[in-house]
Amino acid sequence: MAQPFLDELRWRGMLSQTAGEGIEAHLAGGSRTAYCGFDPTADSLTLGNFVALKLLAHWQRAGHRPIVVVGGGTGLIGDPSGKSAERQLLDPDQVKANIAGQRRIFERMLDFTGPSAAVVVDNGEWLGGLGYIEVLRDVGKHFSVNQMIVRDSVASRLNSREQGISYTEFSYMILQAYDFLHLHRTQQCTVQLGGSDQFGNIVSGIDLIRRCGAREGDTPAASFGVTAQLLTKADGGKFGKSEQGAVWLTADRTTPYRLHQYLLNSADADVVKFLRWLTFLPSERIAELEAAHASNPGGREAHRALADELVTILHGSHECARAAATAKALFSGDVQQLDAGQVADVAGEVPSWAVPADRLAVGIPLVDALADSKVLAASKREARDFLQAGSVLVNGVKAAPDAVLTERDLMHGRAALVRRGKKQWCAIVRAQ
Repeated sequence: MAQPFLDELRWRGMLSQTAGEGIEAHLAGGSRTAYCGFDPTADSLTLGNFVALKLLAHWQRAGHRPIVVVGGGTGLIGDPSGKSAERQLLDPDQVKANIAGQRRIFERMLDFTGPSAAVVVDNGEWLGGLGYIEVLRDVGKHFSVNQMIVRDSVASRLNSREQGISYTEFSYMILQAYDFLHLHRTQQCTVQLGGSDQFGNIVSGIDLIRRCGAREGDTPAASFGVTAQLLTKADGGKFGKSEQGAVWLTADRTTPYRLHQYLLNSADADVVKFLRWLTFLPSERIAELEAAHASNPGGREAHRALADELVTILHGSHECARAAATAKALFSGDVQQLDAGQVADVAGEVPSWAVPADRLAVGIPLVDALADSKVLAASKREARDFLQAGSVLVNGVKAAPDAVLTERDLMHGRAALVRRGKKQWCAIVRAQ
């Protein structure tokens, strides 16, 4: 039997706040409906959005019904919560394309069949039909400006930015609250989920439902909120960022291999927390991994479990196995069996050097390539020493001191993978 929703969040350390008196009894009274919103600012979501997605997945696993709200309406405005600058406004066609892209992720995380089947709805469908006067008369009258400006999402922008906050952004709270009211009336949705930065917006929705009351035939005007803490690294750095930028949840933006590597390289101080927050592993298994990590941090068992679990959740077991095989090949140096996709993954992850096509066509002495790459050797003298010592491998094969690099050395026509010593890799590719 699934563990109650709030208990699950508590033992994982994810629970931040709840809103609404009697929420425990409400959830214990049967299957309930909750929603969480996602703004379509891109055609994918980042690893930083994963916790909100996981809230919905835990909700469904506890026997409740999840609603994904994509902000086809609010996304045209932009949520000011946690942002230091106003978001660029998107046009409707871009928003529509981004919603389609994000749906791929929702379908991997949630079950869209059965009695607790998830649904995806677009708030543009109901917000787009509202008139300005109608919103001011029927919704805006229930909001106190005095209360709105002290909400964290607004107050932080008023005090931290020279230009303050635009009226457009200021109105976001009203629209999100209306989302909750609309779903309460049409979908019997009684709970809103989100990150802790959304708590003020969630409370505004609860207040609006209470003030408007239930229409005839609707469920009683009970409404609640649950927020998860924002996931941060032990060093204070932002979770979900790498040297290459944001870590995305779809393979076309961040490959499964790169995601696997990002998680494998998690700090020792973070790995157990990430196992609790980012996987569905039970407490007993996480306790085992925590003990193994404490007794032998160098074994990296907890890190491998974290990387394997999350890549499997997002991309499937096959892609997880490919990512692990690619990492193993790099570690051993035996890269000859890598397929075209794996070679491309490696070339995108390790330092690279683009060689002009005409130089590759005639062949470039490897000693020159090592020195020119600025990665494998600092000079031709150093490059010769490495080659003479037999410490240079091209595509997993030890290179001769007089070796010449040509287009034939590009594995699958993509890259020559050159290793110097045990760890220093460089992907030599054809310049575009």
